[in-house]
Amino acid sequence: MSSLANKPLQIYLRDEQMAMLRALARRRGVSLAELIRQGVDRLLAEVPAAEDPLSDIVGFFDSGQGDLAERHDAYLVRVGQEEKRTWSAKSS
Repeated sequence: MSSLANKPLQIYLRDEQMAMLRALARRRGVSLAELIRQGVDRLLAEVPAAEDPLSDIVGFFDSGQGDLAERHDAYLVRVGQEEKRTWSAKSS
């Protein structure tokens, strides 16, 4: 992960939390920051779909394509080809 993509965050932990996290990071051979990022990733992976803020948009739009979930790549290719033809026609 690029360090430019990381955002600083200041948190306050209890002494016993810090001691246990430092020991775990040492055993795993990772930095304390990386260990905390891994923990955040695990926590977020456990969030039920109903709590996901993007779950509200599921089913919001109707593409009219009954098989969009299965064939989304094919539809994207077709749209890309159509856009390419449109750009070619405009530049001619």
